[in-house]
Amino acid sequence: MTLGIVTVSYIGASILFILALGGLSNQETARRGNLYGMLGMLIALLAAIFGVVSANYVILLGGMAIGGTIGLILARKVEMTQMPELVAILHSLVGLAAVLVGYANFLGHDASITGIDKTIHDVETYLGILIGAVTFSGSIIAFGKLSGKIGGKPLLLPGRHWMNLTLLILSLWLCFSFVEQSAMGEGLSPLVWMTVIALLFGIHMVMAIGGADMPVVVSMLNSYSGWAAAATGFMLNNDLLIVVGALVGSSGAILSYIMCRAMNRKFLSVIAGGFGTSEGSVVSGGSEQVGEVIAIEAEETAALLLESKEIMIIPGYGMAVAQAQHTVNEITKTLKDKNINVRFGIHPVAGRMPGHMNVLLAEAKVPYDIVFEMDEINEDFPNIDVSIVIGANDIVNPSAQDEPNSPIAGMPVLEVWKGKTTIVLKRSMASGYAGVDNPLFYKENTRMLFGDAKQSLDAVLKAITS
Repeated sequence: MTLGIVTVSYIGASILFILALGGLSNQETARRGNLYGMLGMLIALLAAIFGVVSANYVILLGGMAIGGTIGLILARKVEMTQMPELVAILHSLVGLAAVLVGYANFLGHDASITGIDKTIHDVETYLGILIGAVTFSGSIIAFGKLSGKIGGKPLLLPGRHWMNLTLLILSLWLCFSFVEQSAMGEGLSPLVWMTVIALLFGIHMVMAIGGADMPVVVSMLNSYSGWAAAATGFMLNNDLLIVVGALVGSSGAILSYIMCRAMNRKFLSVIAGGFGTSEGSVVSGGSEQVGEVIAIEAEETAALLLESKEIMIIPGYGMAVAQAQHTVNEITKTLKDKNINVRFGIHPVAGRMPGHMNVLLAEAKVPYDIVFEMDEINEDFPNIDVSIVIGANDIVNPSAQDEPNSPIAGMPVLEVWKGKTTIVLKRSMASGYAGVDNPLFYKENTRMLFGDAKQSLDAVLKAITS
């Protein structure tokens, strides 16, 4: 394959990746966006295999076969509820690849690169390994938190900010040392020390971030993995890697900003410590519990739904855990057949990763045209007869508006309490992922339907269809 064909293939793949990002920005075009992305990756792989690689085809094809088999198994085995941790572990693999490529590039350096070109190349190698190592270890910790293997409570070490600053300064000093030693044919020692520091920094950074900030962490690590890929592209002088890495890095950074804005948080405050923390201590959530909860049964819930004209469903992570999305869709179809208007309200940080709830609803074949973002439907709640909150807590917490000292003060939330009746499905009265109590549960127009969301909704479905 000639260089011209490779270049054209890379341009075509880049265009398809851009179209993929555009398609993924909307539910109705997401499937097409995925197809664009897959086609672009296929073109990129073929161009790299037949136009760039010149030897070791057996090793290359063997690695692709192993990786492809693992990917196929994961795609078939992993449930939609496990997507957040799957995304996190895949980010770690991107970071690890950047580290390994960086070391291979350094150890097998090209002697023809000299002068300023070598200095630039060494800095590219250093940054690629640095970003890759932070991405790798941070993603491993994120995987542990998302999968429940590591607690969601932030680990706030004394003087953690000074420690982070010290690690940053040390990394900069090691970069200068690496460039100087590399010019003399050495440099492995500072590179190894930097890798260790970067790994420790990635662990500490994500451990210090609380559970409620995990959507930001996922998008942030996505951005890091993109920049690591871009740095790898500079190391290998591969234009496609640079373009794709920049696309992923910039889109992840923009998504992180959107997530932070949705929680009224600043990106630096997320990195500095977990949600609901102040000066190294965890802040208790909200005021004392006031009033008593009013429990409700499935049959009573069904009766309220059948008497309604306007219903709003608010899905949360509890729906994902219970895998109740298909039952929710059946209830929705049944109610719509009875001329009852049913809509869904999605908070930007509902679930454990950006777009988590949208993906679950799409899997259950909930129509796109009845799924709305928070900003689109928040003003409608005074006209809603029944709001159904399924396993959500922090995104419907009135403390965000009513209590200035609450850890979630200022966070935009779905104002379900303004409707006529709110039905909350929960297993217990435990607080949400942010560890903040929710006064919504004690309001006069709130009813609590306790139990597993799937079982409770199955009972509701049976009642409204009988």
